[in-house]
Amino acid sequence: MNTPICRLAGLVTSLLLLQACQPDSAVQTTAESSDSRDTVDLIVNGDYVVTMDSQATVLRDAAVAVNQGLIVAVGPAGEIAGRFKANEILDGKNRVVLPGLINGHSHAAMTLLRGVADDLALMDWLNNYIFPAEVEFVDAEFVRIGTELACWEMIRGGTTTFVDMYYYPDVIAEVVESCGMRAFVSATVIDQRSPDAEGATDSIAKGLEFINRWKGRNSRIMPIFGPHADYTLNAEQLRATREAANDAGVPISIHMAESPFELEYSKQTYGMTTIALFESIGFLDGPTIGAHVVWPTDEEIPILVERKVGVIHNPTSNMKIASGISPVTKMLKAGVRVGLGTDGAASNNDLDMWEEMRLASFLQKVEQMNPEVLSASTVLTMATRGGAEAIGLGAVVGDLVAGRKADLIQVSLDDVHFVPTYDVMSHLVFVADEQDVATVVVDGVVLMRNRQLLTIDTQRVAREARALAARIQATLAERNK
Repeated sequence: MNTPICRLAGLVTSLLLLQACQPDSAVQTTAESSDSRDTVDLIVNGDYVVTMDSQATVLRDAAVAVNQGLIVAVGPAGEIAGRFKANEILDGKNRVVLPGLINGHSHAAMTLLRGVADDLALMDWLNNYIFPAEVEFVDAEFVRIGTELACWEMIRGGTTTFVDMYYYPDVIAEVVESCGMRAFVSATVIDQRSPDAEGATDSIAKGLEFINRWKGRNSRIMPIFGPHADYTLNAEQLRATREAANDAGVPISIHMAESPFELEYSKQTYGMTTIALFESIGFLDGPTIGAHVVWPTDEEIPILVERKVGVIHNPTSNMKIASGISPVTKMLKAGVRVGLGTDGAASNNDLDMWEEMRLASFLQKVEQMNPEVLSASTVLTMATRGGAEAIGLGAVVGDLVAGRKADLIQVSLDDVHFVPTYDVMSHLVFVADEQDVATVVVDGVVLMRNRQLLTIDTQRVAREARALAARIQATLAERNK
């Protein structure tokens, strides 16, 4: 029988048999073609996502979608999964996602001088130990190994951006480029013979050459000037450095009002305190990052606000060298942009931003005898969004909102000190430490996954650092015989 109905039934049967014989991949391809979700590079999940936006938003069971180095969406995990498919998905079980930490002041390569000279006042430490050691031991190889060691320590601890001031800035920039971090790299300017220059004029000239080589070369690396301080540069040299920075279109990072010695030196030499001096010579007429700012006068704090100086508070270093307690709460109340930094490992003696957060809060509480000042939320802001604003990257990094660079971390909640967790922001500041960081992402690239560093050969760096430290120790021992 060959009726139309029979012919139709035969055709349907043939099509069903043909479909059944197709390989699984063909069926999968058909299914995939119906997936209307946008493809992104990365989705980072978390039991919590702490966005650090202006509302200090904390999301439960949420995720961050990342594509081409940028955050494209932040929201509930189910919503993100419904909108996007990703080339890589990071599991969020027992994880807190938050912006990467910003270390606003460091001397990275000084990891190799960690513990060389302790328990000394600032000027004794500098003039009698650090400056002589640097002239004798610091060269390009020292800076390379020391900066790699610092980047290893900072990535391991969740720092994604740092502001550095040291010698051989080209070497520092090359290390940052290789390890994947984001950094302001300062060409140090100092009026004395240093490892890479003969004095202030030579420092400025070489600094300009460095800035011209690196400006625009890599979006993660910002070459800047780093004049040391008003007691290692005279007013004319400070003014010349500012003019060079403005001509090059780059910021300046400088030690500012750090110690009682500095204030007394400035008053005796110029008849005014440090920040007033800077204002009087036009040194603050451009983007400025002021490290420490322990001793601003009440009259100088409004200058910091007006000139939009980014202040970097370094509580551990300030305590260890007995520089004093910075009036952080007073500056914040006045509207000063305040971030956090570790200083160098020779005066800290580590690069742990979690410790800086905790100590920053505790110092203000005990100094003012008021437990309500500098809350966990305020301090975490200083380490993220506030730190970004202080160094001039407020529109780039520091919070988890669409359009920002994808610099973020996952903190593990697996350790016993997170059991129980009532307030995740409180636990991040008062409980967490660098060992709890599980994942680090910069510019959308995973630098550390499940505590495994992906961009640094840590075995090689440790081996080279130990060998160099042994040579330094042998030289010092011979000298002290």
